[in-house]
Amino acid sequence: MCNPAAPDAFDATRFLANTTQQPGIYQMYDGEGKLLYVGKAKNLKKRLSSYFRKTGLPPKTAALVAKIQQIDVTVTASETEALILEQNLIKSHRPPYNILLRDDKSYPYIFLSSAETFPRISFHRGSKKKRGHYFGPYPNVGAVRDSMNFLQKTFQVRQCEDSVFKNRSRPCLQYQIKRCTAPCVDYISPEDYAEDVRHTRMFLSGDSDTLLKELADQMDAASQALDFERAAALRDQITALRSIQSQNLIEEGYGDLDVVAAVLQAGLICVHVLFVRQGRILGSRSYYPQASLADSETDVLAEFLPQFYLASEGREIPREIVTSHPVAEAELIAQALKSASGRQVTVTDKVRTHRSQWVQMATTAAQQNLSSRVNSRKNSMDRFIALQDALGLDEMPQRLECFDISHSSGELTQASCVVFDTNGPLKSDYRRFNIEGITPGDDYAAMEQALQRRYTRLQKGEGKLPDILIIDGGKGQLGKAQAVLAELGVNNVPLLGVAKGTTRKAGFETLYWAETGKEFVMSSDSPALHLLQHIRDEAHRFAITGHRQRRDKKRRTSSLEGVPGIGAGRRRELLRHFGGLQEVQKASVADLAKVPGISKRLAEEIYGHFHG
Repeated sequence: MCNPAAPDAFDATRFLANTTQQPGIYQMYDGEGKLLYVGKAKNLKKRLSSYFRKTGLPPKTAALVAKIQQIDVTVTASETEALILEQNLIKSHRPPYNILLRDDKSYPYIFLSSAETFPRISFHRGSKKKRGHYFGPYPNVGAVRDSMNFLQKTFQVRQCEDSVFKNRSRPCLQYQIKRCTAPCVDYISPEDYAEDVRHTRMFLSGDSDTLLKELADQMDAASQALDFERAAALRDQITALRSIQSQNLIEEGYGDLDVVAAVLQAGLICVHVLFVRQGRILGSRSYYPQASLADSETDVLAEFLPQFYLASEGREIPREIVTSHPVAEAELIAQALKSASGRQVTVTDKVRTHRSQWVQMATTAAQQNLSSRVNSRKNSMDRFIALQDALGLDEMPQRLECFDISHSSGELTQASCVVFDTNGPLKSDYRRFNIEGITPGDDYAAMEQALQRRYTRLQKGEGKLPDILIIDGGKGQLGKAQAVLAELGVNNVPLLGVAKGTTRKAGFETLYWAETGKEFVMSSDSPALHLLQHIRDEAHRFAITGHRQRRDKKRRTSSLEGVPGIGAGRRRELLRHFGGLQEVQKASVADLAKVPGISKRLAEEIYGHFHG
């Protein structure tokens, strides 16, 4: 433990001079004794020194360091022990600067008993003390119910409580609707019931291919024995199994693994976990950790994995964890998971074939779920309110517009205008502008032309003026926008410039508020900043998409289309004759005139088109 050298300052120099270089964990506290952050290190002295360097400290970390008044360290025998202790402390104290997961219940399983003559299949959550087989974990209760409903209809294994089963004197409703074979009143022999139980276990174990082959063989045997009722029942089971297989998007391999994908957007985090057992995708689940010091997907995963598997009671640790991005200290995390599970665990991001498809599936789900969360009405309204407070406005803005410019080395310049209201992106009001007649690469002139065209129309009543006009750029672009609006007589639209900071990373933007002429920054976890990042990124995406479409269209368009008298048929003959457009461009008038359908006059037109 270290006490500060002065009441209002932490003496980092003295503290570091006495810090060990052994592995362990460190706990950072503020002046009121509140725990701010828990971390682990292979070398405590080296790791803690990095917090107190004079330059290059990210703003989030700098904000943490400014609050530190005390640091406690705990030495451990290994870095693996440090990682496990770190996760226990995070779970117990939930420090604000660590990535935090909402603590939830353990995952549900399907339990197939084995202690009775007529085993029961049931939902299970909690400790695994009963005799039988546990299948899972499933991502949620709904996934368990869907699987049990399928099994009940297909193999008709009982799901009733033992107390009910032992006291039946006649079949219940489940027998009437063909979801149970009524073993309670001996309507099925123990041998036939055991066969249904075995098939249920095969299905839950992921051995569907073997099961289907076995059922098909039994169906053929029943048909040959003229037991058509039995054959029909087996046919129905095969049909049901084929149907459930076709519903699985991917059904390959026989591994037990979790696929973990992380996405960051507009200051929020989504981690999507895909659960695969015996080669079958049992389901998936999205998590939205509270923001931490992490500023990339790689950092998020490095913090998420230990807490997800080590700090959660009852969490099953699979043999393999596949991630969407490389994970720092992946070997260390794998070693800690091995210690916790008692078996070998691998953590990797290098996968191919169906595993890479699973990664893409998880990543897409994370992107879609996070986008939905970002665009939710409540979240959007909260951000508009935060923007009002941050800019000191009398009323909450209802409509924002943002402009961005896109081009390839000055070629095919295009401007985008995106619109947000309190419900999120208003895509029906998005606009693109093809910029012509400017010096290639002159973004100021491109912005001037786009604003003139947009606000000339708005002044004529063709649409609504925004409550705030956001410009993706610094003082120069903001000044150009002010000049354009002044020239057009648009005097009631506030202007806000959003420029990338010195690090050029999200969360470190510099803002220019034209109403006051002030330059300022917002906290990286500010909802107002997240709103500005979102609309800026959307304007950038919309501009790039439009530019690429325009560029690709030009590349697809043959320059022969500009020659009078050259239609599709003659273009095809020219390209077939010479083998490509470049050879057509090199050809002489005499060579061009040799092409079927090309007269000497047309040959001269074509040659003149390419050579002036």
